[in-house]
Amino acid sequence: MTFTEEPTEPAPPARRQLPSFLVIGVLSTLFYLGLFVAARWFVNPQAANLIALAVSAVANTAANRRFTFGVTGAQGMIRHQLQGAVAFLIGLGLSAGVLALLDRAVPHASRPVEVAGLIVANGLATVARFLLLKVWVFKD
Repeated sequence: MTFTEEPTEPAPPARRQLPSFLVIGVLSTLFYLGLFVAARWFVNPQAANLIALAVSAVANTAANRRFTFGVTGAQGMIRHQLQGAVAFLIGLGLSAGVLALLDRAVPHASRPVEVAGLIVANGLATVARFLLLKVWVFKD
């Protein structure tokens, strides 16, 4: 089975990509945090983080592929998701690190404290994600 890629225009310059990336990032972060808080009812913070981040990262890469970088069609979709997994691993490392530090510094931290730490980690991961998507995954 072959997939044909729909014609696309060249990717817009970074200054035009940033607004879309930021909107998708905010929505993805809210989705991630909602999944994290829901999963925390059933599992420990690290497992909840892994679940929430894995689900939201796939959605984030797909949305950025289409709306930020203008790539449509099925061709390259799996490769893009696999490359996006590198950004996922960076985010996972940062967020897992924050949760581990919180566990040591503030044992039994409240959900709002966990979420605040994850927001900081997610912000750092977002910068790395944009750079990776821009210069490697969806390079012009």
